[in-house]
Amino acid sequence: MMGASSDDDVLVKRMRRLGICEEDLEENFIRGTGAGGQKINKTSSTVVLVHVPTGLEVRCQRERSQSQNRIIARQDLCDKLEAKLQSVRQVKRDAIELKKRQNRKRPRGLKERILEHKHRRSEVKKHRGRPRGDE
Repeated sequence: MMGASSDDDVLVKRMRRLGICEEDLEENFIRGTGAGGQKINKTSSTVVLVHVPTGLEVRCQRERSQSQNRIIARQDLCDKLEAKLQSVRQVKRDAIELKKRQNRKRPRGLKERILEHKHRRSEVKKHRGRPRGDE
């Protein structure tokens, strides 16, 4: 049992680091589905865990034991929350990088080509005008 308590400590530290409090969790136990026959039909070993502040929901019925499913459900919730936080961080990083690219100076060669093209277009447009004919 010594290994189990250290695993529990790791899970508690991970939940604390992610800002998950036990008070924020709604935990329900329901009957499972699938294979298992009479055992699964009579016992409520499936854990449904909802993190109220974020609305994340996790269901776990991997093990026959309710207590093991409770631990696994909390681990799955941590995984889900970490993935959500990671995607939010990535979106912010992408927005910052986009701003940097938009504000970056153009390379000298590109700027020269753009100016050359503009000069050619201005020459073409300069020769446009009303036809000079007999009035």
